[in-house]
Formats: sequence, structure tokens, C-alpha cells
Amino acid sequence: MSIEVERLPAIKKDNWFRIVEDLVSQADIRINGSRPWDIKVRNTDFYKRILQEGSIGLGESYMEGWWECDALDVLFEKILLAKLDEKAPKNLHDLARIAGARLFNLQSRKRAWIVGKEHYDIGNDLFFRMLDPYMQYSCGYWKNATDLYSAQQEKLRMLCEKLQLQPGMTLLDIGCGWGGLAEFAAKNYNVQVTGVTISAEQQKMASTRCRGLDVSIELMDYRDLDTQFDRIVSVGMFEHVGPKNYATYFNVVDRCLKPGGMFLLHTIGANKSDNNVDPWINKYIFPNGCLPSVRQIATASEPHFVIEDWHNFGADYDLTLMAWHTRFNRSWPQISDHYTVSFKRMFNYYLTSCAGAFRARDIQLWQVLFSRGVSGGLYVYR
Repeated sequence: MSIEVERLPAIKKDNWFRIVEDLVSQADIRINGSRPWDIKVRNTDFYKRILQEGSIGLGESYMEGWWECDALDVLFEKILLAKLDEKAPKNLHDLARIAGARLFNLQSRKRAWIVGKEHYDIGNDLFFRMLDPYMQYSCGYWKNATDLYSAQQEKLRMLCEKLQLQPGMTLLDIGCGWGGLAEFAAKNYNVQVTGVTISAEQQKMASTRCRGLDVSIELMDYRDLDTQFDRIVSVGMFEHVGPKNYATYFNVVDRCLKPGGMFLLHTIGANKSDNNVDPWINKYIFPNGCLPSVRQIATASEPHFVIEDWHNFGADYDLTLMAWHTRFNRSWPQISDHYTVSFKRMFNYYLTSCAGAFRARDIQLWQVLFSRGVSGGLYVYR
């Protein structure tokens, strides 16, 4: 939601306000209105800042307390449904970051470890309280679920059933997180699991969680994998791979998958093929992240696999994120000594803005099942 700074020279403060007011009114949002999704401005420099700095300015000004909104999730749902980001020209700051994603490999071997250190390693205490007991930091499956725990159990069961896991099989989990899927599969399906992660904190907790099970958790880049497995799964990791590495990623999966094997990819996805990078999310939450499109996944996988099934349940991520939001704020008194008030505002902004994006169907959640061609086809678990 930004206007190119060069178009707005020497504009008076009242005019900055009018420009923002006119823009957000198209989404039924009022400045200093009384409804939960209305924006309440505390610092009048807010108007100029978001017009000049775009996504970064909007997010940072919220972190700094320049504005409030009682229902950020609804605010972002309305912004995206009204396509305000398309109605206003892109901001120069945003364009610079997007151009950088196009020109450079932001997910190279050297840079791949950044997201582990800057996001996943911020504290197991936070994620332990915010997430479900399996520590699933990805979308739950709410078809028959009424709470976060059951939604994540249903997701884990669906992953294992889609892969048709059988006792004695070997399973590779690329981006294994805190080991919840590895534990679930080893306990309930009697398979041998190897998990890989680029987060030292995740490896530590996952190894502890899976102690006594036939599970190995490795701290390594996926590009270094060179062992074959009966099944491969990757949940919430492909968003960190980046378009310049999609071909490499599927090459790795191909070389690590045994003949007759299957691979299940669980990823957030974009509606359009582009370098889908939100500057604020990239700076503060997931450095170097990028959402793939249907075309990008299909193009990269085409030389290797048959797509057996493509399942979209992106609307369920709204429910998942809002459940995390509730648990995060409920747990804040127990963890507040370790984090700043700015961090709390940042994390709430992240969770609710993403919930609004999924609710508006601006972004999706896919599970894509690949094989080298199963004779007779598959009836895929739902």
C-alpha cells in the first residue's frame, strides 16, 4: 500500500492524510474510526511514512506504536480484498527489495542459515507456548477439528496417510522443525526417520523429543543430502528455497528418492508467478523467503515427477494463525522478560496480517504429492 515517493514532492501534512484516507476508504477502512478494523493514528507522521516507505513503513510504524488497530486480521483482509496494493503504484523501497530478490540468490548455501538464526532460534520458550504439543509451525487441517491440537494431529495423520507409510520404511523429513512429524511417524507408523534442519535450536529440541525412537536429526543444508529413502516429506520449508534454487531442490529430492517412492510437499503458495517477497516479512520474520506459484512448482518438478495430487486448504491457515495469536498473547506474561514490547507488536502484526492474507485468499496452502508414476493411480487420503 504505497505511492512512489517521486510523485509526492513537498506535500503538506494535511494532504498526506487525505491521500491515505482516500485510499483506505476504498476498503471500508476509516482513519480514527470506531470499528475494530479502523486505524487509530497516534503519530501524524504515519501518513507520510507509509506513502514513502510502503510495506516497511506500515509495519515498522505499528511496531513503534504510531498507530493501533483492534482487529489487524480484518484490516489486512479488507486491504487485500480491495486490492489496494494494486491500486497504488509500488514504492521505491519495496521495489528495491523485490529487485534484489530477482537479481541475487538470496537462498544460497551461505545465506540459507540466516532464517534459522534470525527466526527459528529466537527462543524455544516462545514457540513451545504458542504452538501445539507437536510443535507444528505450519498449517493445521481443520476439516473435522475444533482446536489447534486436533487440527495439527489431523495434519500429521494426513501427511503419513498420503505417503502410505508402512512399517520398516525410511522417511526423510526436509526441514523437520522441532521433530513433531518425525516423532509422530516413528511412533504411529513404525518407520525410520531422518530429519534435517538449519536451526540449531530446532535440532536440539527435536533430538530430545525423539530420543529412544528410530529417528536421526541432522543440522545440515538440504543440498548436502545424498542418501536414498522410501518416502520424502517437506513441510513449511520450500518457502525458504527461492526460485533460483527450485531446480536444485527437485534434483536433490529426485536423487534421494528410491525407485517407486513418493514425495509430499507442504508449502504456502502464491497466486501469481513472481518473486513473491513482502519487504516487511522479509526483514523482520523470514529473511530471504519467497512464496512459489503453481507454475514454478510444476516447472521445477516436471523433469522428475508425476503430480499425483494437489490439495489446497489455505483457508485453514487463517484458523491456525489466529489460534497461534491467541496462545501467544495468553503466554506473554510468562515470556515477556525475554522480549521487548516492540517484539510483541511485531509478532502480533506478523500473525494477524498473515491470517488476513489467507482469509482473503491472497495466498494459499498446498500439499502436492509426487511420484514417478504409480501403476493404476492413487486414491489419496483426505
